[in-house]
Amino acid sequence: MLPGFAYHPDPIATGSVKVSESTCVYCGEARGYTYVGPVFCAESLGNRPCPWCIADGSFAARYEAEFTDLYDVPSTVSMETIEIISRRTPGFSSWQDGRWLFHCGDGAAFLGPVGARELAAFPDATEMLRHEASEGWPPNHVEDFITALDKDGDPTAYLFRCRKCGTHLAYADYT
Repeated sequence: MLPGFAYHPDPIATGSVKVSESTCVYCGEARGYTYVGPVFCAESLGNRPCPWCIADGSFAARYEAEFTDLYDVPSTVSMETIEIISRRTPGFSSWQDGRWLFHCGDGAAFLGPVGARELAAFPDATEMLRHEASEGWPPNHVEDFITALDKDGDPTAYLFRCRKCGTHLAYADYT
């Protein structure tokens, strides 16, 4: 069983962790899973870290690594939360730089990429995307963009859930 990640509850479902027999670059063990998402560190790594070395922070400490490049973090978010999300939580691959979302003074839990079909179950996240797009596009383009979102394609959206109030959040990304 994988270690628990409060801010990324199912890294296998999101594609950030894969079943693998490769050995971890840090602990040297083959634990059956490897992290395949982004790693930001100065060293070039031959292998990838295992989820256990991410969860306990040992990989990030050894390589001065981060798995998510955080920016636009609200001032209400604690340094401990920032540390957990950036250095002890699997990140996720995106078309451009991944963006972690925050709500209620905490990091939101990453649920994975979604398209228009999946978003239908999350009107709060859809409204957030609609609002974000309306700041630069005319209304008819906003709706076309929302309906064009594709979980496995381009453009896509990334779904999060507030850990405190349960509100669903999303942002869109494309090449």
